Amino acid sequence: MSVGFAGAMVVAMTVDALLGWPNALFARIGHPVTWLGRLINILDISFNRAIDPPGVRRIAGAAVALFVIGVSAGIGWAVQAALAFEWSRIVLLGILAWPLVALRSLYDHVAAVAHPLQSGDIAAARAAVAHIVGRDPAALDEAGIARAAIESLAENASDGIVAPVFWGALFGLPGIVGYKAINTLDSMIGHRTMRHESFGWAAARIDDLANFIPARLTGILFVVLATRPSNALSCMARDARRHRSINAGWPEASMAGALGVRLSGPRIYHGGTANEPWLNERARDPFAADIRQGLKLYVRAMVLLAAALAILDFA
Repeated sequence: MSVGFAGAMVVAMTVDALLGWPNALFARIGHPVTWLGRLINILDISFNRAIDPPGVRRIAGAAVALFVIGVSAGIGWAVQAALAFEWSRIVLLGILAWPLVALRSLYDHVAAVAHPLQSGDIAAARAAVAHIVGRDPAALDEAGIARAAIESLAENASDGIVAPVFWGALFGLPGIVGYKAINTLDSMIGHRTMRHESFGWAAARIDDLANFIPARLTGILFVVLATRPSNALSCMARDARRHRSINAGWPEASMAGALGVRLSGPRIYHGGTANEPWLNERARDPFAADIRQGLKLYVRAMVLLAAALAILDFA
């Protein structure tokens, strides 16, 4: 970890916590993730051809993934090299990394579910949760909405904050930009659909590798700051590997144990039903108040992460 990188990530987290990504700025220039999305979409249309056999599509997808990651990290490296890395440049590097940390956005999107759910407006809560999960919101009752929001909070705390900050603290701008390219590739082409089963295989595997350590680190952060740390730890150790994802189960199981609720389980998507195993199965179902408690735990975890990075860089 180079001097300045961890401190720059603290700056990025602080700026994002205060400002988020302003709507006016998004309307004017978009967002780095949308820029990446356009590039990936063009490459997907150009090289993911239905007439090609699966082996060819898998190779093409791997080439596209490596190209997008390489170009993204290379741009990050070129910009970072121009900064010369004096202590006075930490703030500038942090500002450049700021758009790639979704700390405020995640909080706002999950809180937008909690507020109407707590006031009994199920329709508004369903509309809000539809922005953060892919399952069919019409099939969700109060417990299902709360479960979806808490799961999204736990998983995206890892993917949206801890992972980019982790790679940014290690490698600076190329680390955080490269990770964001990996995560965007996975979200766009890493799905097991007919179109992307082969083409997105490499993107999904690379994302699994990139999130392996951050997912477990996120789970540990939730354990350390839970009001019932032993419950969070035992649930994570017992149930994390039951999740369909090799990574998402760690923060989700830790959050489930910390809140004393059950998460995951069967859910209905627009394309059918997924019979997922429960995390913390014997616990009660979550409700709106549990989303609020999850948000409090999330805030404490992010503060601890920022404090640890500051200590690493400035001690």
